[in-house]
Amino acid sequence: MNRFVEWLSWALAAWIAFVFVWYLQFKFTGDQGSVWLFTILTDWLGFHGHEKIMRIGTGSAEFIAAILLFDRPLQVLGAALAFCIMSGAIFFHLVSPLGVDPYGDGGVLFKEACSVWLSSVVIVFIRRRDAVALIERYLPFVPVPARLRAL
Repeated sequence: MNRFVEWLSWALAAWIAFVFVWYLQFKFTGDQGSVWLFTILTDWLGFHGHEKIMRIGTGSAEFIAAILLFDRPLQVLGAALAFCIMSGAIFFHLVSPLGVDPYGDGGVLFKEACSVWLSSVVIVFIRRRDAVALIERYLPFVPVPARLRAL
């Protein structure tokens, strides 16, 4: 069973990294669809004219998460970062004028965001011991409950 769980975490990490890296080409090159999407978001948030900052910033965070997902000790950090990024993406798809299906393609972008979000939750669960070890090592001032250490 341990071998399957290990394989599963790497397969899910590869899926997340694939999705993030695939969409980087649109974010970093200023693709018309990506610019349109982030313009809707920044205008809705009241940050008119700051589409490029949000687009490049989001792409950079996704790139960092993709890199962290392939370093075994830091995989849990990459998954946690992916979880945070996709939580924001799902939130904006649901509450902003963007909607679930902004491109009229059946909501592919939203469905991928949900699959990446779920994949990151599974990785964090699988690597929960690594998360506790990282917290204890690099954030010794953060109290970790004993029941979390026992996992």
